[in-house]
Amino acid sequence: MNILFASSEVVPFAKTGGLADVVGALPRELERLGHHPVVFMPAYRQVRHCGEPLDPTSIVVTVRVGSKDVRGRLLRSRLPDSNVPVYLVEQDDYFDRPQLYRDSGTDYKDNCERFTFFCRAVMQSLGVLGMPIDIVHCHDWQTGLIPAYLKIEHARVPGYEHIACLFTLHNLGYQGQFWHWDMLLTGLDWKYFNWHQMEFHGHLNLLKTGIVFADALNTVSPRYAREIQQEPLGCGLASALRHRADVLSGILNGVNYDVWDPSRDKWLDATYDVTNWTEGKAHCKAAVQQELGLPQQPRQPLIGLIGRLADQKGWDLVGEVMQRWAHLRNVQWVILGTGEEQYHRLLHRLSTNHPHKFALRLEFSDRLAHRIEAASDMFVMASRYEPCGLNQMYSLRYGAVPIVHRTGGLSDTIADATPDQLAQGTANGFSFSTFDADHLEQALNRACHMYEWEPEQWRRLVETGMRQDWSWAHSARQYVELYEQLAARGRG
Repeated sequence: MNILFASSEVVPFAKTGGLADVVGALPRELERLGHHPVVFMPAYRQVRHCGEPLDPTSIVVTVRVGSKDVRGRLLRSRLPDSNVPVYLVEQDDYFDRPQLYRDSGTDYKDNCERFTFFCRAVMQSLGVLGMPIDIVHCHDWQTGLIPAYLKIEHARVPGYEHIACLFTLHNLGYQGQFWHWDMLLTGLDWKYFNWHQMEFHGHLNLLKTGIVFADALNTVSPRYAREIQQEPLGCGLASALRHRADVLSGILNGVNYDVWDPSRDKWLDATYDVTNWTEGKAHCKAAVQQELGLPQQPRQPLIGLIGRLADQKGWDLVGEVMQRWAHLRNVQWVILGTGEEQYHRLLHRLSTNHPHKFALRLEFSDRLAHRIEAASDMFVMASRYEPCGLNQMYSLRYGAVPIVHRTGGLSDTIADATPDQLAQGTANGFSFSTFDADHLEQALNRACHMYEWEPEQWRRLVETGMRQDWSWAHSARQYVELYEQLAARGRG
């Protein structure tokens, strides 16, 4: 099958979040399965410094954006370790900027115009390149106009009429909302600006546009696909999603085990796998304790946390438990990430007052992220909501037992260590359902008790997680099934 990916970010060219990881990995897996993916993204300033080869082409696109014609051209590259072509839409007035979507904490005022141009450029490029495409796979609000253009403007255009469109929702919290006059930029008739289609409380909503016009929808975990059909996780779009429930599904993101595997991780002091993890983790734990200034206590639980320090990630709960345990429990906490200032202050205070229990790095370091996963006995993800999550899957492979809130992809990947699931050999972590600090603390207490007093049960729990396969190969096969269903529907 021929699949075109349209995305606003792709690893290794430009990234702000997990969307880039998905579009950098899934096409490569599809190619390995014998399919023919191609990727389109904007040629941001960051692309020129990413280290990947960029070849100019003679392909120029001129598209109508509002009342003006805007010209751009295509650059060409490929995804690393593959033959998957990547076309980058160059238009420096729109994309040669310090950041992808915002600067100094404020969204660019012309984001609607920028991504209207990108969507129209992708549509025109299909014709210019003469690509026979079966599926257009769009990602998040930045590509939400493509499903509308396919349905409204290209439904009967030769070469486009049998193309089916899949729209993936990575996070309902980001919707691409703009004032109503930006409807003029899209070039679509005002009749589509209504509450059934593109309008949302008086604003133009590009995520809603994609939801309404795509042939099928999916999210990055099965549970999140169900959760967003109800408020508050639907973020105002639950009714629109329920209306399309028959074409809405969830497929978990995958893990790139070429990068996240303790048996060959270049950042670790000792590599290990499920056969020798006790010795390997002990070595990695001692090395990280020394590097971060913690006492080298081999049997004291080491709890890792990596990511954004924000309410959405459950830091209001985590912070409360940390403050209680600073005086009560002999555990060590290792935190890597940045975020809201209130949590910066809290963690500074805890690490200053209790340096033997808290190691803090307010930064992002890929090297240290790998080392923390390998060193940690447990890994906490207390997210209020989590469309998929990747760190819990990294943690399983690295033998850092996840402790998670039962939501979204965390629920789909982590089986709680209940007596039944332990007896069946399916448990791989600890989870809590009620989103408050007391229930997080109960889950942490259960984990610490097993670690300290039931070492054989703990060993089985760790090894169950380490043996599980959350690779992209499995997820890619599920996408192929979905693509085939869509293509058959389009041909029919």
